[in-house]
Amino acid sequence: MTYPSSGFGRPSAWWLRVVFGIIGVVALVLGGIGFDRLRTERPDAIHDSYDVLYYTLQLFVLSAEPFENPGPYPWQLQVARFVAPLFTLLAVAEAARLLLAAEIRRLRARRASGHALVCGDSQFAHMLADRLYADGERVVVVRSEAFGPLEYRRRRYLGVIGDPTSVEVLRGAGLPRAHTIYACTHDDDLNHAIANAASRLIQDRRNPPRVYVQVHDPEMCLSLQARRLGAAGSSRLRLDYFHVDDIAARALHRHHPLRPTRDRTATVLIAGNGSFRRALLVETARHWRAQRTRSNLAAAPLRVDLVAPDARAEFALVAARYPFLRTVCQVSTYDRQVEELTGLAQFTAGGYDRIYICLPDEDSGLQFALDTPALWQGTRSTVFVPVYRQAALAAAFHGDSRHDLLDEVHGKLCLYPVLTHACEAELIAEDLTERLAQQIHERYLHARQQAGVRLGDAPAMVHWSRLPESLRRANRSHVQDIAAKLLNLGCVVAPRHGHTGDASAAGQAIAERVEQLARLEHERWCQERRTEGWTYGEPRDDLRQRHPELRPWDELSPAVQEQNREEIRALPDVLSDSGFELIRLTTPVPAPRPGAADGR
Repeated sequence: MTYPSSGFGRPSAWWLRVVFGIIGVVALVLGGIGFDRLRTERPDAIHDSYDVLYYTLQLFVLSAEPFENPGPYPWQLQVARFVAPLFTLLAVAEAARLLLAAEIRRLRARRASGHALVCGDSQFAHMLADRLYADGERVVVVRSEAFGPLEYRRRRYLGVIGDPTSVEVLRGAGLPRAHTIYACTHDDDLNHAIANAASRLIQDRRNPPRVYVQVHDPEMCLSLQARRLGAAGSSRLRLDYFHVDDIAARALHRHHPLRPTRDRTATVLIAGNGSFRRALLVETARHWRAQRTRSNLAAAPLRVDLVAPDARAEFALVAARYPFLRTVCQVSTYDRQVEELTGLAQFTAGGYDRIYICLPDEDSGLQFALDTPALWQGTRSTVFVPVYRQAALAAAFHGDSRHDLLDEVHGKLCLYPVLTHACEAELIAEDLTERLAQQIHERYLHARQQAGVRLGDAPAMVHWSRLPESLRRANRSHVQDIAAKLLNLGCVVAPRHGHTGDASAAGQAIAERVEQLARLEHERWCQERRTEGWTYGEPRDDLRQRHPELRPWDELSPAVQEQNREEIRALPDVLSDSGFELIRLTTPVPAPRPGAADGR
């Protein structure tokens, strides 16, 4: 069992140094042989071996006294008189490069473009930069502590030393021309300051880079995502907040998918009260729902046993925030210590498909997994132990075939390095905007299929991975316009706590304005399509960019009008899947701003 490497994918130029050394040795040897033969032919010019050595060394300073006399010279000396100066020039160039290395890197960083910019001195920032570079990205790192000489040699990407919250330092790192910025310091406030400085630098850019801000507290991360979602319409900047647990939990199911079967119910055990368990529970439910949909199986809900001193309270909180959990998973809670979990009936009734040990002290969790054979016997596949500080130990267990230092208990034990997997740039890029846009499109597919339209009958009737980029942008625009919808409804978005009163008030606000918002939704979609070059035409022709629904609202068929209304009514459900709810604060604003709807 191997994990993505965080090493360095590009070979060093060691062979150039080897060639460089060979040139010097060849010049020295040929020069000595040539002058020795010249001494034999002209004893009056070269008197002894000391002269041979002296004149040979003179070759490297571009002159030697014997050459003041006319030739001919031995062929060895002819070769050496040209090779030795070449070695000298190379040595001078290398010395200048080393002396000016910092300045050269600074200039290269300032002129960089199309690169990823990683800000921070944290372990996660270092691992992310290494991973991006290994994946072939051009990387510039901004950090407060200087790189050492050996670290510069090992890490081949560019580095800028300075305060990452400074506009001038970020400009010197080429931020205005970067395609992605990652703020990954140890301090959340510094990360927010980096985002503020980046916003000032790129606010006038037509295609601004994406900015991803690491937040160390998962609850604060969700709250900031809610506030950003409510403000997305006021800024063209693609900004999102992320927590490493959320990214790593998604990566876990990508690398280790749990697939439904027809013959039995899948069962999972999540034990412990560590921070990773909540992200793991939510992503496990999402993953199971997606797997069940793809396999077209009417499978039973996934059975999950949650064991922790506060298991019942934890599940009540998570289920209130993510209502879909109860429809996807059948959860049993056990308020007991993790050490007591081997007494569960499931250990003797066929075992679990998976076991996750998520203790707050990862040393204790690892020790428990290593010293409890009942865990290995109680699972059909693997016991996962999330670790943050022990990525090296995980590599000792799960290296390649030549570097497996420790036994994985026949593949039953898996140390899961959270930070290593949270460095997957592709998953970080699947930010809240992307996930909500994908969910809106999947709901659109489901509604159209219910109406009798089959997959592949239209360009939009394909899954997200195959959807044309122009239609993906339309869905993202729909998400980014949620702020305008909320303003119109007099509502705000907040982390969900299961308050039915707030939900009913928001639902009433939507019911009161659904016709107006649906009309405006269509007008905004028309405006966006025309901006992309589409015109009205029947039947639909994607090559000529003609669409039969590019016409005023009153001329649309009742079915198309209802589709727009359903998009508005679905807003609370779309948000609730990500842990948010609508809260009504004020009376609706009479004149909403136009925007863009789902690609149809």
